[in-house]
Amino acid sequence: MDKEISRRGFVGAAVAAGVAGAAIPAFLTGCSGPRREVVVPVFLDEAPDGPLLTAGLIGCGGRGTGAALDFLNAGPNLKVTALGDVFADRIDACRERLNRDKGQEIPPERCFVGFDAYEKVIHSGVDVVLMATPPFFRPEHFAAAVDARKHVFMEKPVCVDPTGARAVIVAARKAEGLALSVVTGTQRRHQRDYVATYKEVAQGRIGDLVSATCYWNQGKLWHRDPNPAWTEMEYMLRDWVNWCWLSGDHIVEQHIHNLDVVHWFMGEYPVSAVGFGSRHRRVTGDQYDNFSVDFVFEDGRRFHSMCRQIDGCHNNISERIQGTRGWSNCQNLIADHAGNELWTYPYPLDDDGTPMTSVKVSPFVQEHINLVTAIRTDRTINEAEATAMSTLVAIMGRMSAYTGREVTMDEAMNSDLKLGPKVFAFGPVDVPKEVPVPGQPYEPRS
Repeated sequence: MDKEISRRGFVGAAVAAGVAGAAIPAFLTGCSGPRREVVVPVFLDEAPDGPLLTAGLIGCGGRGTGAALDFLNAGPNLKVTALGDVFADRIDACRERLNRDKGQEIPPERCFVGFDAYEKVIHSGVDVVLMATPPFFRPEHFAAAVDARKHVFMEKPVCVDPTGARAVIVAARKAEGLALSVVTGTQRRHQRDYVATYKEVAQGRIGDLVSATCYWNQGKLWHRDPNPAWTEMEYMLRDWVNWCWLSGDHIVEQHIHNLDVVHWFMGEYPVSAVGFGSRHRRVTGDQYDNFSVDFVFEDGRRFHSMCRQIDGCHNNISERIQGTRGWSNCQNLIADHAGNELWTYPYPLDDDGTPMTSVKVSPFVQEHINLVTAIRTDRTINEAEATAMSTLVAIMGRMSAYTGREVTMDEAMNSDLKLGPKVFAFGPVDVPKEVPVPGQPYEPRS
């Protein structure tokens, strides 16, 4: 990698990355005037049949088990043949669930335990690697899978720090050169109502795009209490969603969904961020439980992001794009400035002829349908770089909130920040554990 990295070089390529599926053209008219072609997928309810595709799962917790089931539900002639995790109990639970729900019997000799389990899964003869460990490990695992020429499904976010983001982008471009398909867990890009709304906005239904807001405000997620039988490393791994080095904090781990929608609809990434956050109720880990960030695009347009994980508060999980002629919630509605509906997504009808309130195929399954379809039709898709850029935007917002400073994309892109310990073993973990405090230390006046 060059010592100084061009933001334009990365952003241009990442924005150009399309969503999955066989594509039909649409056109986006932005404030800058020129029309550019964008990609809108045509969705299949099931991936086409073909030769057996085998998958190996790295990370066998709840999300990993769900991803394995989603892969198996994507179409015919699919099989999960290898499992890997640092904890044997997670492998046992996942193995039992796959056998019970899908009749997948995975022999013990194809179940790998330890920090090197990912290598054993990748080199077990599988065609596709499913990645659902804590996101800290994603850059190393993804690079190894690409080096082994495997197709990949990896959960978002794809990293927790700028060093990891750059590593993922490098591996993504290598995967592109090898014609490998990669889908990245940003399921709104595979959700039919979101994609249909995107098409309407891209074709100018709300005029030039001027601003956006996005939210993921919800109650407390989950935590694990310390266990005297666990080492510090085991405790952190089992409580991973509460530790910044493992999850990136929830602005990265969870709020990336909303941030990615804004980048997708707006067609670009912000160049700077000023944010703040705090910790009121979290009971483990070193993270904040709320963030508020103002992002600025290169031409001065702005979007605001807000995320919170605190019980007993007003909740809101949504996105909104504002245009010169109206606005959209990005999912299923376009309205004018007076609030009059201009377009709504035509949801399918149920057996009684009543419009349903959700899309026909779960976007979690649709991701895998699109991945398998791409593999079996030789229509390569690769979302890794775009998701790395969205992850980096979230990291930029976190960096600003943790420090109290404005942080630019160039600064984030070129940062040497790398989270996590240097040694991985079940014992003490050499990482900072203090909650970040922004600004200068307070000195009371005499």
